[in-house]
Amino acid sequence: MKRYLQTAITATITATILTSCHFLLSNETAGEKNAPTSQIPYCVVSPELPSSIEFAGEEITLNRHDRRERIDREILAFTYSHTNTLLQIKRANRLFPIVEPILKECGVPDDFKYLMIIESNGDIHAQSPVGAAGLWQFMEKTGKEFGLEVNSHVDERYHIEKATRAACEYLKKSYEKFGNWLSVAASYNAGMANISRRAERQKEENAINMSLPAETSRYIFRLLAAKTIFDNPSSYGFLLRKQDLYPTLPVKETIKVDTTVTHWADIAKEHSLTFIQLREANPWIRSSNMPNERKRSYTVIIPDAQGLHYNPQETKAHSEKWVIK
Repeated sequence: MKRYLQTAITATITATILTSCHFLLSNETAGEKNAPTSQIPYCVVSPELPSSIEFAGEEITLNRHDRRERIDREILAFTYSHTNTLLQIKRANRLFPIVEPILKECGVPDDFKYLMIIESNGDIHAQSPVGAAGLWQFMEKTGKEFGLEVNSHVDERYHIEKATRAACEYLKKSYEKFGNWLSVAASYNAGMANISRRAERQKEENAINMSLPAETSRYIFRLLAAKTIFDNPSSYGFLLRKQDLYPTLPVKETIKVDTTVTHWADIAKEHSLTFIQLREANPWIRSSNMPNERKRSYTVIIPDAQGLHYNPQETKAHSEKWVIK
């Protein structure tokens, strides 16, 4: 029965896509005899673009030709990079409940959770070729500058809460300098000094109106596109069910560790966990041991061993906008 239902659903979706292709390609003229039809069982269309997007309380109009074409490029990239966009939404279901309260507490606009998404695709283990790491993609030097411990045993760039607070500190410092949040976002990619120089030379206050390096120019519009897609994934072809999303990891308890750890695996076994399960809950643990010569205190999350075997049918959607009914 289950296999039959899956087959029926697949057939229905395929039929819907074919019907949609014919509808789109027929210029919406009913009964047109010579209307073109797709020769393959799917169609590639250009999504409708928004006329404006609100970001961090600012309304960004997109009817100017350069803005329209730049947002078009990024929405197309999100729409047709199926794997990345699907994973971003699935992972956000686990991450946003952790990140959103921190942004609010720190006085940073909620929309900056999308900056985290475009930085790392929501992959907590993300590493860039140049050495940036974690959800917020801190370089080692910058991470240390904002209070994160980075070494071969402990790397807090991978600590969700601490890295998010460090990112908030950077963003607020940048806002003090620029006074608008899009310039803040641009500075996260290109650096505050770079944006400051360009603002002075070009006599512009907002980075969206500046001539920027290609990567940074795209970065601003990727941020706007990410928010657009997340606000209504189904409009861009992403049909997810609640059970497709990744649930938050169940926390049984937290423990304090302020001594040398000879083997993290021993602590894992004490709590009926494997080393990899302990490390997945605490990705800042970067090796099998921790000398801890300075006797620092670390809060270690102990996940619920039983809860790690979750039932997808019980997964809750952080946003109802992400799932089909």
